[in-house]
Amino acid sequence: MLEFYFHPTPNPTKVALLLEELEIPFELSAVDTFKGEQHQPAFLEINPNGKVPAIVDDGVAVFDSHAILLHLGAKHGRFVPANPSQHAAMLSWLLFIATGLSPFSGQAVHFMHHAPEPLPYARNRYIKEVERHYRVLDARLGGSKYLAGDTYSIADMALWGWANFAGYIFGEKGLTDYPHVKRLVDEISSRPAAARALALKDKLQFKTEFDEETRRALFPQNASLAV
Repeated sequence: MLEFYFHPTPNPTKVALLLEELEIPFELSAVDTFKGEQHQPAFLEINPNGKVPAIVDDGVAVFDSHAILLHLGAKHGRFVPANPSQHAAMLSWLLFIATGLSPFSGQAVHFMHHAPEPLPYARNRYIKEVERHYRVLDARLGGSKYLAGDTYSIADMALWGWANFAGYIFGEKGLTDYPHVKRLVDEISSRPAAARALALKDKLQFKTEFDEETRRALFPQNASLAV
């Protein structure tokens, strides 16, 4: 059975959505990143980068959320368009999210909520890049039902993973400045698979307090700054 290493954060949630859409059996394994479990030797054997998500599928380890989406989509022949032009669009938008929206969103959240002191330049840099990426996505979805065209694909799931948590960056207004992105996110969120994906966190126990232990677990490279 496929083993899914999970913490209820945006990147694992992308994979959770695909697994639920595929309706394949999987074993859910908690990796409590707030406690530093991602640094344990057993997990590093699966993902040397020490991050979630990761899977072990028929004995094959795959890490990085977008690599997992591509692996499972190709293996099961679903949510990966067969039409060459739509397949190319799917890859383009998937990688746009992988190399742009995802990391810029993560850095925006970090400097808004977790940096030990306010850094206006960093906040401005990352928030403005997040906004720019959403404008590009909104323009695409203004003329296309889905990112790949008329077919719901893993690119849309990748977008949903972060866009569903947009309030961490944009506050109460959420995605209101990007109505076409919001339309797609709302559509995906209404799917039964999305509800099941979001409910996975309730099946496991995770630390919720963001204390010094958590800060060191998530940002070990900054430990010397506290000395």
